[in-house]
Amino acid sequence: MQKIISLLFSLLLINSIVLAEESYKVIATASIFADMAKNIAGDKLDIGLIVPVGGDPHLHEPTPRDAQLVSKAELILMNGLTFEGWLNKLVKNSGTNAKTVLITKGVNAIKSLDYNNSFDPHAWMDASNGLFYIKNIKDALVEYDPANKDYYEKNYEVYKKEIEALDIYIKKQIESIPAKSRTLITSHDAFQYYGRRYNLALESVLGISTDEDVQTSSVSKLNKLIKENNIPAVFIESTINPKLLKQIASDTGVKIGGELFADSLGDEDSPANSYVNMLRHNTDVITNALKGNSQVAIDHHTANEVEQSSSSNMLMYGIIACLFLGGFFFVFRKLNNT
Repeated sequence: MQKIISLLFSLLLINSIVLAEESYKVIATASIFADMAKNIAGDKLDIGLIVPVGGDPHLHEPTPRDAQLVSKAELILMNGLTFEGWLNKLVKNSGTNAKTVLITKGVNAIKSLDYNNSFDPHAWMDASNGLFYIKNIKDALVEYDPANKDYYEKNYEVYKKEIEALDIYIKKQIESIPAKSRTLITSHDAFQYYGRRYNLALESVLGISTDEDVQTSSVSKLNKLIKENNIPAVFIESTINPKLLKQIASDTGVKIGGELFADSLGDEDSPANSYVNMLRHNTDVITNALKGNSQVAIDHHTANEVEQSSSSNMLMYGIIACLFLGGFFFVFRKLNNT
């Protein structure tokens, strides 16, 4: 028993050291926005991240690590539009004095058809909206660190041209898909901005948020749509369990066109390891599959890895709980022995 307690305390100590060392003055809520900020900040600022790469910001539950990260920050870059429903509480509980900047300022947000005063948060999926994001981020960095204004402005101009070129690329690729095949079916409704900008019809199993319940009528509707319109492919997403979409594919005989990224970038080895690469990868996967080309391989997660994500999260939370319980028990014993 003593060995177990010592092990838990050691793990807790290591965890505390890691938390203490992780300190950023500027942080972003999700990996997409952190990547945008890094392109502009260059080597002048280190950019921190709340929701880890591969995590689902819709379902994120703040951890002690998040509270520590936010408490030390001086600038927080957030999407808004109901994307980070957990952020206000996290900021309040952390006691931070950081300034929070809304980086979707200027975006023509899509209103929710289901909820009053609610909007689709996935505005970054339209590359032309990405230009609003990076301008707001650049302005925030210049205000925070005016001494390096010229540096941020220069990086911004280079990055702006890259995103403008990406927008043109996406348009041309989607236009190459036969008009009758321009229907994109995904796990959740994260591609409305993409569809509106690049002329694709959109359908999904889940709504805008991944915590919504699946409706039987939605599944039946998709099955009917696929069969009646000879849809060539449907697409899974990197942060969402693909089980239901795979079942729809099996029931209708349609192919899994590939894996798309929406709410998070992929890891460093992924074809979606940056904002620009993410939209380019998504476009290439969609174009190839809807043109009826051979099935695109899943690039980052295997289906089993995605299906096991829930179990992995539960294991992680269990380890964290053990760490803190072990720490409390250790302190309790120490107090009793004094």
